[in-house]
Amino acid sequence: MNLYARVPGFVALLALLVVSPLSLVHAQAPAGGVRFIEPGQPPVVIHATVEDAQRAQEAGGGTLASTSNDLYYHGGIGGIGVETAPKVYLVLWGSQWNNNDPSGESAILQNFDNGVGGSSWLNSVTQYCQGVATGTYYCNGAGQAAGNQAGMFAGVWADNAGAAPTHPRQSQLAAEAVRAAQHFGNTTPASNASVQYVIATATRNSSSGFGKQYCAYHSSTSSSVGYVAYTNLPYITDAGASCGANFNGLGPNAGITIVGGHEMGETITDQFPNGGWLDSGGAENGDKCAWISSGQGAAADITLSTGTFPVQSLWSNAFNSGSGGCVLSYP
Repeated sequence: MNLYARVPGFVALLALLVVSPLSLVHAQAPAGGVRFIEPGQPPVVIHATVEDAQRAQEAGGGTLASTSNDLYYHGGIGGIGVETAPKVYLVLWGSQWNNNDPSGESAILQNFDNGVGGSSWLNSVTQYCQGVATGTYYCNGAGQAAGNQAGMFAGVWADNAGAAPTHPRQSQLAAEAVRAAQHFGNTTPASNASVQYVIATATRNSSSGFGKQYCAYHSSTSSSVGYVAYTNLPYITDAGASCGANFNGLGPNAGITIVGGHEMGETITDQFPNGGWLDSGGAENGDKCAWISSGQGAAADITLSTGTFPVQSLWSNAFNSGSGGCVLSYP
């Protein structure tokens, strides 16, 4: 099954990007969205830095560059476009984590993941679905809707017996996601059909490009246990303000859950990029609302049963009577 471009008119561009460095890709395309960053690997969907998102907003006359068009369904990968009953696993990859978590990112992520399922913030994902025609903009009850159930956090694995690569490549992150699937007993395609693995690397141990070309990204890989969806989540506070420290006055650790939530919502609605819900420019529900600092959809704190956490808004096709927009709650 082809994991590559499904956006009409986008195939030729992606063919060029597969041999292009990320810096060139980044300069030619809107902030955030689908990229090829490692030859021979499937596309990733990057979360832009604060600076790049703000440049894109300024270029759009004070609005996000890609808010003029809605998300639409791209046909799925092997019949899967969204996570209908999401499960999130957190992997703390490498012995570099041992007694070395200065910002407390592990606990913050676990508390957020434990409480976010069933929240009104994440509920906007349920308007998107799979099992409908390619090009669909509104499900209207058709197909199988993306899920937002309570208790979606399924477990954490401290894979700390050995060191992770100092600057892991996409292929190495993908291989760790497959190991995580095997560790958690998800050894069939069916058991990975609504699952995402968040591969968190320790402080000063991030992939190349972090904090300059992206804050995080999500992707998928084919394997003996089926397609596996994963997020590359570096140690967010290492990037400072570029990835959300004190964004909108939300505190020095704000970026941890802003970025983590961004990737979670995007993976639920586009599990195996780019077969799910994207706009015509390759942006997902998180990309279209990244780093908004004022007005409708500005990043803010939300309160869950497990605490209060900063989040960004997510794109809703249904907002404002179908005009679309960035929302912090749904419906």
